Amino acid sequence: MFRFFENLVDPYTPHASTDRPPQRLLPFIMEYAQPFRKLFVCAGLLSVAVAAVEIWLIWIMGWVVDILAGEPAQVWEDHGTALILLGLFLLFIRPLIQALDVLVLNNAIMPQFGTLIRWRAHGQVLRQSVGWFENDFAGRIANRIMQTPPAAGEAVFQVFDALTFAIAYVAGAAIVLGDADIRLMLPLVFWLLGYAALMTWTIRRVGPASEAASEARSMVNGRVVDAYTNIHSVKMFAQSGQELDYAREAIDQARATFQREMRLYTIMDVALVALNGLLIVGVTGWGILLWMQGEASVGIVAAATALALRLNAMTGWIMWALTTFFRQLGVVSEGMKTIAQPIELTDAPDAKPLALTRGEIVLDKVTHHYGRGHGGLDAIDLTIAPGEKIGLVGRSGAGKSTLVKLLLRFYDTESGRILLDGQALPDVTQDSLRRSIGMVQQDSTLLHRSVRDNLRYGRPDATEDQVIEAAKRAEAHEFILGLQDAQGRTGYDAHVGERGVKLSGGQRQRIALARVILKDAPILLLDEATSALDSEVEAAIQDTLYGMMQGKTVIAIAHRLSTIAQMDRILVLDGGKIAEEGTHDVLLERGGLYASFWARQSGGFMDPDSQGAQASNDPEKAAE
Repeated sequence: MFRFFENLVDPYTPHASTDRPPQRLLPFIMEYAQPFRKLFVCAGLLSVAVAAVEIWLIWIMGWVVDILAGEPAQVWEDHGTALILLGLFLLFIRPLIQALDVLVLNNAIMPQFGTLIRWRAHGQVLRQSVGWFENDFAGRIANRIMQTPPAAGEAVFQVFDALTFAIAYVAGAAIVLGDADIRLMLPLVFWLLGYAALMTWTIRRVGPASEAASEARSMVNGRVVDAYTNIHSVKMFAQSGQELDYAREAIDQARATFQREMRLYTIMDVALVALNGLLIVGVTGWGILLWMQGEASVGIVAAATALALRLNAMTGWIMWALTTFFRQLGVVSEGMKTIAQPIELTDAPDAKPLALTRGEIVLDKVTHHYGRGHGGLDAIDLTIAPGEKIGLVGRSGAGKSTLVKLLLRFYDTESGRILLDGQALPDVTQDSLRRSIGMVQQDSTLLHRSVRDNLRYGRPDATEDQVIEAAKRAEAHEFILGLQDAQGRTGYDAHVGERGVKLSGGQRQRIALARVILKDAPILLLDEATSALDSEVEAAIQDTLYGMMQGKTVIAIAHRLSTIAQMDRILVLDGGKIAEEGTHDVLLERGGLYASFWARQSGGFMDPDSQGAQASNDPEKAAE
């Protein structure tokens, strides 16, 4: 039975992704709720049915009180069948209606609705560009993804578990009281006016207060996760105290916003108690007065009193449900600041998979300054022939990493265009572009998964033999066999920790190299690919690196100039422009920037910030 209701909606049902999600709250929720529309209607009708049964039971109990005024035998003779049917209804029909109500809400809607939102929200955020992620805390993004689905689910729950039920109950109470004596409705009407005024006052303040509190919680999460992610730096610089102070500022802001939110609930609760006193005195007192005047039966007084007491018990719950509803909408609204942000870096409407047959790269007057007007690249013209090996050198900020990021389309060019085999990057799908490029970075990070999963990340269908062969070529196989994690997993099954922190820098780099070897993409980007390796290991895999380059178009960024001396061509970037280009020998003969970098090396490193005034003999001063 449970499985039937749980499978009424598949939270992973295919859906069309959108680059411009709804920016208003209701359309945002309704877009996610589309697969649940029929269930929402069913839940609403069942909630009304449950409320109607509750009201009818109070009315019928008043009738029972009235008939009990007669002789027992006569009462049984006249009403015995009705009493038996009433008992059967209470034993079988009422539980069935209630069961259907909770099964639809608790089992068909709640688990699936939150799952659907979390799944789609995560997918939407993953479509954002690298630059988008670089402008926010990872912890805050994750917090919004995690807290928005349960908040939306709680809002839906309150609609059908409390609000729909409450509206139907109050309407039914008015009908019952009006049917007994129209004058009994007057206290209820006045109470409803006061109750509506209190709700309006509370709701206007709860939504913004809740959104502010949610934003403050997200900031706390972002700062705390930032410290944990960079725990090595925190410990190395002995800055635990500073991180505590940094977190305390956000925590105190979260406390202040929560305090303001709780003040609203205190005012609401006190006012509600006073209103409910007026309701009980008004309805019960008026009912007694009518009975004393002979205009109402004891059963009517009993039913009216029961309704007043029931509403008294319900109003706190209803008000709390209502404020919870708007509080959760505030959380959803705060989460929309991440989930509903437009996707700015998109494929062209008719984008096709990249058809890479030769590997030619053309940069046509490419300019990109990250929106600042300076830095990056400035009107670069460059053609890299198929299979050509290019080395990139230059001072920090010269534009080397910018060129690589633009080629991967982590950013779009501000002007100009990049073509691969004649295809402009925006005209091909981003996934197909990046599948055609292998990249090894200076600081390669790994996923907190097994070594095998990390190696297969670029080629999920690789066989075990292919994985091991790639690891061997990267001089990683031997140390992988000796790995063991805290759960006892060993070798290729061992997990490497968040960002690969359980491994040394050299080990991470060798796994990253093995991953790219396994991917075997036709274009290869190397950003200081061997900088984390000791000289012995680097020498052992140099042949592997050159073997990787065979038949591929290669761009290699290096500060250790000896690693690119054998490249077909070396480009020297300076101030976002190509200052020099040529082979190693040609550039040395020119006596320009490259020659000065080479002359100022120590152990094969260049001083990227040197302006040519002094030599640097410090091999540790290797930078971007």
